[in-house]
Amino acid sequence: MWNIVAWVVQAVLALVFLFHGILYTFGPEALVRSMREQGAWPPAISYSFRMFIGVAELLAAVGLILPGLLHLLTFMTPLAGVGVMIVTVSAAVYHLRRQEVFMVPIVGALFVLAAVVAILRWGAAPL
Repeated sequence: MWNIVAWVVQAVLALVFLFHGILYTFGPEALVRSMREQGAWPPAISYSFRMFIGVAELLAAVGLILPGLLHLLTFMTPLAGVGVMIVTVSAAVYHLRRQEVFMVPIVGALFVLAAVVAILRWGAAPL
């Protein structure tokens, strides 16, 4: 049962970070048009840092799914979970500094999901 729970949580996290990574890395016009109109895009970070975050999030999505599917380097999945935890804490601090308090519960939920993946894949349901 814990293996199924872990896979579902991994899939949800991977999708969230895949889409956010694509947004930050490639910035497709269709996804960011409304953000530009609201003055919320690009975020108040440098282009190179935004690209770094985007690539890191894309790698996190890959690290959450591929090792388990391929049964190779399976130790990478709990490490990806820990990496996502670090990213979400950093994102919470960023949003708090910008007084975007409404984003903190969302980022906090992602942190909890990442912690569940890290804990389950290290102990209860290793790959």
